[in-house]
This record gives sequence, C-alpha cells and structure tokens, in this order.
Amino acid sequence: MKHILGGIVVVDFSQVVAGPACARLMAELGAEVIKVELAPAGDPSRQLPTLRDGHSGYFIQHNQGKKGICVDPHQAKGLALLKSLIAKADVMVENFSPGVIARLGLGWKVVQALNPKLIMCSISAFGQTGPLSPLPGYDFIAQAYAGVTSMIGEPDEPPSLTGLVMGDVGTGISALAAINGALFWRERNGNQGQFLEVSLLDYYFFCHELNVEVASLGGPDPMRYGSHHRNAAPLGIYRAPQGFIVIATLAHQWPNLCQAMERSDLTSDPRFVNMPARLENIKELTAIIEDWLQAEPDTKTALAKLEVERVPVAPVLTVVEAMRHPHLLERGTARRIDHPALGPFLVPGNPLRFCQGLPPPPNQAPMLGEHNREVLRHYLELTDDRLMALEEAGVLVAGI
Repeated sequence: MKHILGGIVVVDFSQVVAGPACARLMAELGAEVIKVELAPAGDPSRQLPTLRDGHSGYFIQHNQGKKGICVDPHQAKGLALLKSLIAKADVMVENFSPGVIARLGLGWKVVQALNPKLIMCSISAFGQTGPLSPLPGYDFIAQAYAGVTSMIGEPDEPPSLTGLVMGDVGTGISALAAINGALFWRERNGNQGQFLEVSLLDYYFFCHELNVEVASLGGPDPMRYGSHHRNAAPLGIYRAPQGFIVIATLAHQWPNLCQAMERSDLTSDPRFVNMPARLENIKELTAIIEDWLQAEPDTKTALAKLEVERVPVAPVLTVVEAMRHPHLLERGTARRIDHPALGPFLVPGNPLRFCQGLPPPPNQAPMLGEHNREVLRHYLELTDDRLMALEEAGVLVAGI
C-alpha cells in the first residue's frame, strides 16, 4: 500500500471532537473516511465558532480529509443505504450516547451480521457498561469523575477548568490506537471483526502518573498544588522579566540550575541539599530563583543561560505566541488551511510522524452532504436517477 492505512474504508458516524479526531487521523494516515451526518442539520459542530458565511472553523479543523454524506436514517431507504455502506467498510466509528446507535438500527449485533470483518469503535463519556454509562457527558464531566479536575488550580482556591479539551483529543487518539491494533489482529486472525469501546473517563484516569498509586499505597491524599509541583523541586512556574517561564528539574539537574544562576553554593546549602529539603523550603527556593530571573536583562537572556546548562525550561507562551513559533510552523504542528469562505487560518496539524507512508496533509473538510453522489455511486453503484429520487425524498441532504 502507498499509504499507512491505504485501502481502509472508514464509516464515521461521530460528532464534535473525540470521534472526529480519531477519524481525522485515520484520514491523515491514508484511509478513505466517509463522514456520515444525520439529516437534516448534520454534525452539531457545524454551528460552533468561528462561523463565517455558514462555515465553521471548528468543524473544518476536526474533519479534514474526509468525504461527507448526509442521510436520514429514520427513513427505511436511508437506513438501507447506511447498512449497505457498512457492509463494504473496514471500520465504523461512532460517539453517540450508549444505546443511540442501536436505536438507529446500527448496533454491533446488526453491523457484525452485515459485515463479520468490521471493526466497530464506540466512543463515549463513561463507557458502554457500568453505573454511569447511561448518563450524558462531555470532556469536563468525565474529567471531574476521574479525579483530574480536583488536581487543577491553586490548593486554597476552587478547582479550575482546563482551557482545552484534552480528554476528547486524547480519547480520540486512544481510539485510533485501539482501531489500528484491531486491524493488525484482523490481519493475523482470518478477517475477524471486533467491537471496541473507548471512554473519556478511562482515558482521563489513565493520565494520573502517580496520584493513584500514591493514594493506594498509603501516601498523602493527592491534592492540587497550583504553580509548583508537590513531589519535585524546583518544578514550577516562575515570574520572569517578561511573563512567566516553567522550570522542571529532577534531582540530577539541580546542580545545572545552580550553575546557570552562578549559585553553585546552593548545592551544599542544607535547605536545598536534596529533594525533601528543597520541597520543605520551596518558598525560599522560589524567591531565590525569581530574584535571579528579575535581575536578568530580559526573559530571553535567562532562557539562554538555562538552556546552555541543559536545564529543562520553556516560556509560558500564549496560544497566539505558540501558533506563531517557528518550531511549530516548520514541523507543521501548526497547519495552514486555505478555505474559500474562511480564508487562510491555522489549525493543529497531525501529531503522528512516519518516515514514509503518509499522504499529503489534507486542506479541507466536507460541506454537508458534499459527496453524497460520489460515495454512493462508487460504493453502492447507484444511478443518477436513483440518487435524484433519494434527494427528492429527503433521504439525502446537501448544503453548506
């Protein structure tokens, strides 16, 4: 195959972020992704900002590289079309609330009978089983149940929300990993299909790098620690001449920081001689570091001194500063899209890197029902007369 997932056909019923992110990455790896939107309005994210002339930057970001059809599954002819399409697919992705896809007539037992080699991936907030599974939920809801929200913010203030949906995107990437594993399994086991399920709650709980094991082994109850890490020092956010920087040092990097500050005496200071001592005297240590930073001509000079000594450090960039950073632009981490209605704008690029097998980066997302005729002619061999009749009956819908 020319591309990593070349020849793989994906029927994508998902909406908003988690499912679309998974399917978008499959398209970025070369799969043919057919986004199925439910008539008449399609994916609700088409109404999310930024909107211009009826086009949504939000929708475009998460649905690049896909072909789009819009079908009414509540009409018998629409459901029949979708079943016929699923019968020819390799992968099906959906992220409705548990039970919805089955009520549409496309649950796992149905689609497995239609296509025994199909890999179906269901993405949800809480999973397909368990006491919470019937409840509606979004990223921040799963985050709260996972104990993650309780770890964000200052210790003496209410918890804070994150400024981005890490759970949705991370769950989408988890779904991609599960699907690729299932494709590999299928290749080695006689075309056996699989039902996969991925949840935001499972992903978020997996993100606890030490909180769960510390609490389980009788350590202190995990709590949010604000700007400075509770278990390592110096590791935190420090006020610089312009803005803030993050310094993250482990034990072996503490002397490097002292060398950068020209304060080698601190390595033998009883207050900072080891990690427990530095944590106990974190306020004094923070003051020393910030006093040094403020004495530097500017933040750039301080960063350069720290980088020379191999101290892990970074400026706290705003979103606008990050998207303009030459490193992100050179690598395509920030990707330019040229849209006929929205004009040129940036979106996050593909985080997956391969030395070969990637198609060119996609530049567009489908308009509502844009590929109805193309997809149904190609996969189901429908005639123009048949397609026109389905359009007139409202089974197929197209628009912006």
